Amino acid sequence: MSQKIKIGVTFSEARYENYPKWIKGDDADIEIVELSWEKQNWDDIEDCDGIVLTGGIDTCPKFYENERTDYPNKPQNWNEARDEFEMHVFETALNFDHPVLAICRGLQLVNVSLGGDLIQDLEEAGKNDHRRHGDVDGQHEISIVEGSLLNEVTMRTSGTINSAHHQAVGKISDELMVSAVSPDGVVEAIEWKVKEGEPWLLAVQWHPERMLDKETNPLSKNVREKFIEAVKNKV
Repeated sequence: MSQKIKIGVTFSEARYENYPKWIKGDDADIEIVELSWEKQNWDDIEDCDGIVLTGGIDTCPKFYENERTDYPNKPQNWNEARDEFEMHVFETALNFDHPVLAICRGLQLVNVSLGGDLIQDLEEAGKNDHRRHGDVDGQHEISIVEGSLLNEVTMRTSGTINSAHHQAVGKISDELMVSAVSPDGVVEAIEWKVKEGEPWLLAVQWHPERMLDKETNPLSKNVREKFIEAVKNKV
């Protein structure tokens, strides 16, 4: 008998429809639960078996104790209600041992939630342009740390990913480790430093849900498959 699982996907104001479509694929046993700051559907978080933290608007600087709010490429308005709701989603996921896959903003939120901070604008900080231009994601190589969860998941030590962000993690939480970097030294993936006793967690800066070669690229295909496997193993 196949296992029915519920995956909670946080709502995003930016291309949300890509996430449920990618996670569910053609698996009839996966039910997507939209978790939204607008619905404030707290109880649904506990009922999920796994969580996806999606991309979108910058996290408000106050959550990583930075008073600077005038930086390049900042949003017109932050969404503090979303930040607070999704920090609660992440905290609840940890309390219930839900596997977590965090994408782009989701990666940054994980680091902030665990006491890390953010580089507010990469180009201002002397890094390359990692942004999306028009309807086209950027693209670049990454190096993957051998022995990391990401290395085990993808079976790769390097690869090509898409890119659509202007911020990145700065100070890494003491609980996390870097598992991938770009050629200009930008953190592209983080995970638990000590895995034992913690739920499955992988956070990536790219967008595996909309990679052009997502059906074959292990940095999308394997990430999805191993996340789903972790959820099913928990159920």
